[in-house]
Amino acid sequence: MGETFQSLLGRLPVTSSDRLLLEMQRAIVEGELPAGSKISEPELARKFNVSRAPLREAMARLERCHLIERIPNAGARVVKLSAEGLQALYQIREELEGLACRLAAENMDEHEIEQLRALLDQHLQSQRVREGESYYQEAGDLDFHYRIILGSKNPYLINMLCDELYFLVRMYRVQLGMNGPRVSRAFDEHKAIINAIASRDGELADLLMRRHIAASRGNIELKLQQVGTQHD
Repeated sequence: MGETFQSLLGRLPVTSSDRLLLEMQRAIVEGELPAGSKISEPELARKFNVSRAPLREAMARLERCHLIERIPNAGARVVKLSAEGLQALYQIREELEGLACRLAAENMDEHEIEQLRALLDQHLQSQRVREGESYYQEAGDLDFHYRIILGSKNPYLINMLCDELYFLVRMYRVQLGMNGPRVSRAFDEHKAIINAIASRDGELADLLMRRHIAASRGNIELKLQQVGTQHD
């Protein structure tokens, strides 16, 4: 089966399949392999300079994480970004990340909370964040949401949000949700969430995260509508 995305994010990949998995994941998340595009195994084998065996293993792992889907009689393609998919995904995300915040307020120690504050300070060093232009966060430990999920200390929740759904959520966030008028508000919402966790107010942290994700969903929905209008 191979390792989880979470374990690979914490260190350098070892096998050719690991390396290919992370390269393809990045290409899909950032739109280099466009959403909805058909996947040609021979083309990908040439693009990434690999044989078909590790390519098929990587594709199977990406399918389990919902970045690739197989269509009967049509082969494999990169998952589409759609309003329906966004709604289904963010309904789950809102519930589970709210719970993660509630648990993080109970389980994160003071050092972990200070590290989370330091991460936000690091994000603010970006000129594009300061000017409200873009709020790009690297995957894994440099991602505010990822760190809070780990802080929940709940292995089942971590598995669902940091492995199974993480990069599909990230695909929507990177391609549609990390720039525009919500940048400054999103950063301020992150600060309020940290303050609630630091105050050990799990109920407030839960509520603030749910509101934060709901606002993010609304922002992405608007951009999906704009993209659809441009293609009409």
